Amino acid sequence: MTESYDIAVIGAGPAGANAALSAAKHGFRVLLLDEQPAPGGQVWRAKSAAILSAPATPESRAGKALRAAVRDSDVHHQGNTRVWQIERQSAGWDVHTLTDGQTAKVMAKALILSPGAREFVQPIPGWTTPGVIGLAGATALFKRDLLLPGNRTVVSGTGPLVFFVASEIRRLGGQVAAVVTPNTRRDWLGVLPAMRGRPDLLARGALWVADLMLAGVPLLWGHSVTAAQGQGSVSGVSVRKLDRNWEPIGGERGIEADSLCLGHGLIPNVEAAQLAGLPLHLRPELGGWVPEVGADGRTQIDNLFLCGDGAGIRGAAAAEIQGKMAGLNAARHLGADTAGAIAELQQSYARAARFGLAMTKLSQPRSGLSSLTTPDTVVCRCESLKQSDILAEVASGAGSTNAVKSGLRAGMGPCGGKYCQTAIARMIAAAHDRPEGDIPPPTPRPPLRPVPASALAGDFDYNDLPIPKPAPL
Repeated sequence: MTESYDIAVIGAGPAGANAALSAAKHGFRVLLLDEQPAPGGQVWRAKSAAILSAPATPESRAGKALRAAVRDSDVHHQGNTRVWQIERQSAGWDVHTLTDGQTAKVMAKALILSPGAREFVQPIPGWTTPGVIGLAGATALFKRDLLLPGNRTVVSGTGPLVFFVASEIRRLGGQVAAVVTPNTRRDWLGVLPAMRGRPDLLARGALWVADLMLAGVPLLWGHSVTAAQGQGSVSGVSVRKLDRNWEPIGGERGIEADSLCLGHGLIPNVEAAQLAGLPLHLRPELGGWVPEVGADGRTQIDNLFLCGDGAGIRGAAAAEIQGKMAGLNAARHLGADTAGAIAELQQSYARAARFGLAMTKLSQPRSGLSSLTTPDTVVCRCESLKQSDILAEVASGAGSTNAVKSGLRAGMGPCGGKYCQTAIARMIAAAHDRPEGDIPPPTPRPPLRPVPASALAGDFDYNDLPIPKPAPL
């Protein structure tokens, strides 16, 4: 089955949904595709249908407003849909999807990518133990299901998310054993000038920290969790102080806990942009490797637009505005007069991005972060590959992520390398004494996301193959 649209938007977070809304207001037929059942993305994730009522939060209110806007618009939203292939055609784009086990193809004159970001966790001993969850994964539990990661949780990581997660655990009735962050108070003072443009968010963050301090939760600035302990489940964590480069120094400190929330920032999802033909550049201040894209969402391909965290980590507010500009530019490409509306958004985008970039700076990795990974630490979870396995492959001559992937299958599991490739690239760069910018991500290949072989086969029946009978002896 093939359907045709003027504009297809992949990703229904703050950027993608606003891109679709902006384009649809100019009379174009717009399709909004997303893996989640309802718009909102990670930051404005919708509550599970099992949650009948819950106290409102800024995120839930924003998500509710966005979903209402999409519902009341002319945008055709298609949730529970996985995009697994993108192909450029002379007249536009073919987008291959999987919905409820059925494959389909969508044709669009213009394509807007809003793939969002994923969390980076520096592998540490024990990070695959049940009870360890990413900081971003924990927020999904809170927002969708109102669930806690455990009864007594250590929250460790960089940037503001560590304090948000700890605050939410307390709000939902859980116990925070400690907050452990590589950032120091001086780091936060360094980004304070950029935060003054959003006094509402600054005040909210201050309330999180104040609540934790008043509750007597230990705040370990300039520290990191170096190991999760326990066999079948987390029983505690080891913590060490860090130097200015985030290299562990001094002795270990143990903290009893039954769960650990761990995260070291966000990384743009770039695979769809790569597959669409956009070149990448390493921009650590934007979260890592990012495609070439303008602030208004335009790319070097005239009918391809990119917005949100997939274009660089600048925060939800900037993503929302960039999404609107990308949608207006897509409409402009198809003949609408939107230049004035785009110009009006540029100043507010710059202001929002300034705040978001300051938050991203707090998670920009320093040289000592990689030392948290030991030779026996699992790096590739899908293939159970340890750091020693990968370094042995590198020592044998593998000088790229593609080479390590070919030799060890690192990145060929269900996650497609999303958990391991950043750490592996940094290992290669360090082993060969090369800049990280010389070690790009692996070459993307369809499917972008796992797809059942039965869905690709469709109605094909092997019994229909004209296989001749064996020749007589």
